[in-house]
Amino acid sequence: PRQIINRFTCEFGGVMVIDAALEPAISANPYLEFEAVVPASGEFVFTWYDDNGEVYTATEAFEVS
Repeated sequence: PRQIINRFTCEFGGVMVIDAALEPAISANPYLEFEAVVPASGEFVFTWYDDNGEVYTATEAFEVS
């Protein structure tokens, strides 16, 4: 069965930074790059959604010095 990522989101401190719909015409292994201006230290939450309804999440702490 297909297991294709169709959406990617990134939040910082509960605020949406990017919400990208990955359409069928996108490459098989896309490289996503974006910029974010953050006001203070916090945590990025990266979430991927696939065609089967599965959700994958990764978090990364970010420290502003």
